[in-house]
Amino acid sequence: MSIERLTEILRESQNIVFFGGAGISTSSGIPDFRSSNGLYSKKLNRNFTPEQAVSHSFFVRYPEEFYDFYKKNLIYPEAKPNDCHIALAKLEKMGKLKAVVTQNIDGLHQAAGSKKVYELHGSVLRNYCMKCHAFYDVNYVLQSDGIPKCEKCGGVVKPDVVLYEEGLDEQIISGAVHAISKADTLIIGGTSLVVYPAAGLIDYFTGKKLILINKSTTSADNKADLLINDDISKVMQEVVENISILKSV
Repeated sequence: MSIERLTEILRESQNIVFFGGAGISTSSGIPDFRSSNGLYSKKLNRNFTPEQAVSHSFFVRYPEEFYDFYKKNLIYPEAKPNDCHIALAKLEKMGKLKAVVTQNIDGLHQAAGSKKVYELHGSVLRNYCMKCHAFYDVNYVLQSDGIPKCEKCGGVVKPDVVLYEEGLDEQIISGAVHAISKADTLIIGGTSLVVYPAAGLIDYFTGKKLILINKSTTSADNKADLLINDDISKVMQEVVENISILKSV
C-alpha cells in the first residue's frame, strides 16, 4: 500500500524536493564512513574517530594522515548511480522534481542526470589549490603521493568538501532553503537526520506532504505524512516506474 500511496502523492505533486544522505549511495557500494572503526596511526600514537579524521584541525595538523584516510574512505571512483539516483533524475525530467538537496559528496546525482543539485557538503570531484585556487580533478588527488601539491605554485590541493569544524557554503544553503520552502512535497531519504546544520534545513518545509523513506528510525518520523521503512532504491524505482506507466496510459 505504501508504494501505491507514494505513487499517488507524487502524481499529484508539481514541486517535489528530495533531501538525501549516505543511505542513497550504499547501493552504489559507498559505505557510510561513520560505521568505520576508530582510525589508528602508529606515527600519531592515538585513536581517531572517522569524524575527527575528516575535521579541519586534523587536516591542518596531520595532512599526510588526513589524505591517507580520505583517499581510502571517501573516494569511490568505480561507484555508479543506482536505481534511486536514476529514478530521481527521471522525476526531474518529468518536471515534477525541482531540486535534490544532498549531504553526499560523491557526485552520483549529477552522474545519473540530475541538473539541480545542492551539495551541502561539497564534492570529492572538485579540488582546489589553497594558494592559487587552480582546479584539480579527483584523479589528480588519488594519484598523488601523500599530500597533493599544486603543479603551478606548489600549494596544497584541498578537496572542495566541507570538513567537520568548517561552515557550509552560504549560497548552497540559501538555494536549498529556497527550494525546500517552495516545495509542495518533500521526500527525505537515506539519512538519519543527525548531522547538523544540514538536517535542520527540513524545518523550512511548509508544503503539503512530508515523505520519509529510511531503513532506520529518525527524529522526523512522527512528522511524516507517509513513512516507509524500506530500501530507498527499490521504492523510488518502483514509484517512478508506476508514474511513467500511468502517464503513458
